[in-house]
Amino acid sequence: MGVIKTKGIILAQSNMGDNDKMVTLLTPDLGKVGCAARGAKRPKSALMAGTQFLCFGEFIIYKGVNSYNINSCEPIEIFYNIRLDIEKLKYASEIAKIVNDVTDENQNTYRILQLTLNTIYMISESDKDLDLILSIFKMRLLSIIGFRPVVEKCVNCGNNDKITYFSLKDNGVKCESCGKIDKGAIKISQSTLKAIKYIIWAEPKKLFSFDVSDENKKELKLVAKTYLNKCIEKEYE
Repeated sequence: MGVIKTKGIILAQSNMGDNDKMVTLLTPDLGKVGCAARGAKRPKSALMAGTQFLCFGEFIIYKGVNSYNINSCEPIEIFYNIRLDIEKLKYASEIAKIVNDVTDENQNTYRILQLTLNTIYMISESDKDLDLILSIFKMRLLSIIGFRPVVEKCVNCGNNDKITYFSLKDNGVKCESCGKIDKGAIKISQSTLKAIKYIIWAEPKKLFSFDVSDENKKELKLVAKTYLNKCIEKEYE
């Protein structure tokens, strides 16, 4: 395969001996790849800055026997504000964990990388509610990876009036009549329904350009959290 030039974000890192690191790199076209960063822990290493957690950069890598190896890296964005705020770091780490869980090697992850970068940027550079950012990320990610819920009409009867429930069992919204007999369905307001529709279909650059009331944030958080946990079959915050 030879030498590859790619952009990517570091989703995870671990020590490998006294001077080396193993990092998980999310790229747009190679998918998620494990990369050895030889000497990255040395104080004067050219790889030190670019192999930090959440660093987005341009990487020169080549395929080794068991993993890729980083030949060089040039940081583009290190999201410095996140490193100064423990709460922001907590949310960014949760996002990295989720992305790590739903991606694999040899996968086109351009849209996932784009979403991840936009989300991390919002956490780093804005004062937007962190729970709202996380909820938006979760619902959009699910839509990208094949779990887009039915939101145009009741997933059970096809009615598009009085949509007041989100069904975890049937992966979509339900009208008042059908929702009442679905014991696991979550009651949602029209504002929350509108927000979910926007999250699914908005242009990537405009994804976070809305706000909702505190009550709608709670509804959206509950839907996003429980729907993600159900689809991915893991427990996330």
